[in-house]
Amino acid sequence: MVIASQLRAGMAIRYEGQAYRVVACDYHPGQGKMGGTAHVRLQNLSTGTLWETSFRPELRLEDLPVERRTLSFLYTDAGQSWFMDPNTYEQTAIPNQMLGDRSRFLEGEMALQVEFVEERPVNVLFPDILEVRIAETAPPVHQQADSTWKSATLENGVEVMVPQFIKPGDMIRLDVTAMRYMDRVKSAGR
Repeated sequence: MVIASQLRAGMAIRYEGQAYRVVACDYHPGQGKMGGTAHVRLQNLSTGTLWETSFRPELRLEDLPVERRTLSFLYTDAGQSWFMDPNTYEQTAIPNQMLGDRSRFLEGEMALQVEFVEERPVNVLFPDILEVRIAETAPPVHQQADSTWKSATLENGVEVMVPQFIKPGDMIRLDVTAMRYMDRVKSAGR
C-alpha cells in the first residue's frame, strides 16, 4: 500500500478495481485546517485513457509492482512494434500509439527498457538524447550569426530546426522529448 502523498510519476496503482500508471503527480500541502491534496494524472492500463483527479493525501492505494526488462526492437508491422527478450527469445507486441512519435526513432536491434505491470507492457523508455544523421537541409552558411536556425530532415523523415552551420550527412545529438537540437557530434578526424 502507498499513500496518495507519496505517489510519483512512473508508479502503478490500483484504484476502484482499475489498474493505472501515474503519468504525473503534484502534492500540495494544506494550510491551517485545510488538508493537502495530491493532484495526479493517471493512465488507465486497460483502456489507455488519461484521467486527472485529486486525492486526499492520506488515502491508501494498492501499489502495483512495475517490472523493467531490456528488450531488443525487431520490426514494426500493422500498427505494432515487436520487441524480443534477448534471454528468453520471447516476443512482445507494443502498439505504436503507446510509443507515439518516438516510434520513428526505432532501429533494428535497438535495446530499450520496457516497463511491465501485471505482465502487460505499459511504457517504453527511450534515451533522453539520441545521435541521428541529417538527410536534407539547406547548404551551410558560416558567415551568419549562430542564433539563426534552419529546417533539416533526419534520415527517418522527422523535421527539426538546426543551426546554419549544419550540413547534410552531419550527425547531431537530439533531445527526443523536446525534439530539439543539442549539438553536433564530433567526428574522430576533428
